[in-house]
Amino acid sequence: MMTAYETAGQRAARYTLWTFAVLVLVFLMAPILVIVPLSFSAGSFLHFPLPGLSLRWYEDFFTSDLWLPALKNSLIVGSGATLIATTLGTLAAFGFWRARFPLRRLLFAVLLSPLVVPVVIVAVGVYFAFARVGLTDGYLGLMLAHAALGCPFVLVTVLSTLSGFDRNLLNAAASLGAPPWLTFRKVAAPILFPGIFSGALFAFATSFDEVVVALLLTGPGQRTLPRQMFAGINDNISLTITAAGTLLVLLACLLLVVAEALRRRAERLRGRSG
Repeated sequence: MMTAYETAGQRAARYTLWTFAVLVLVFLMAPILVIVPLSFSAGSFLHFPLPGLSLRWYEDFFTSDLWLPALKNSLIVGSGATLIATTLGTLAAFGFWRARFPLRRLLFAVLLSPLVVPVVIVAVGVYFAFARVGLTDGYLGLMLAHAALGCPFVLVTVLSTLSGFDRNLLNAAASLGAPPWLTFRKVAAPILFPGIFSGALFAFATSFDEVVVALLLTGPGQRTLPRQMFAGINDNISLTITAAGTLLVLLACLLLVVAEALRRRAERLRGRSG
């Protein structure tokens, strides 16, 4: 932030930091800025400048016998994985917040391990574990695997929300005779909702965008959208892939906007309670 007492060195450092941040942002956004215009190309090849503008690739996406089922599969798996991850992550966060027990930090690190372990290692381990119980080539196995990848996001966001939660509210409800489940539903859940919903958004985005686990656990009937994009790149490069990629970018932007709105709402609620 610029102040009236800013020295020349501080001003130069601020400008340098902003320049560096802008360059990093351009570097990260460059692939997206290339893909989005190509999805509106009237041509049939990855070529700049565009020969013309057309919506033919979006039409091909929404009328295809390959892309629409893949989108449907991604929505089914993402919704199921989000429900599982949100339920387990919220309960785990509440347990870590309420209880103090031996090896608490070790267990917390284990639950967060899917964030740091390479996805290919998780995919191979899940494949060998699920193959023994017949959970490959089906929705359930992929939902459980994606839930394991999304659960740490829910755990972290809900724990962050719980850091400002007043324990006396639960004690007051219990003193009035409310059972634990009713206390959680009526007292804790409304206050924790921004954190729970933000974690659910991240869990859904993780599942919807995941391809490595899907390559090992799904058959032809459960092919998700990222896997279909991967197969399309290997088999035949079509600009329909750019349309699908653009839709994924729009979905990610929408999820970020919703998450930011929830964050601001949580800050307002904390301000009122404070």
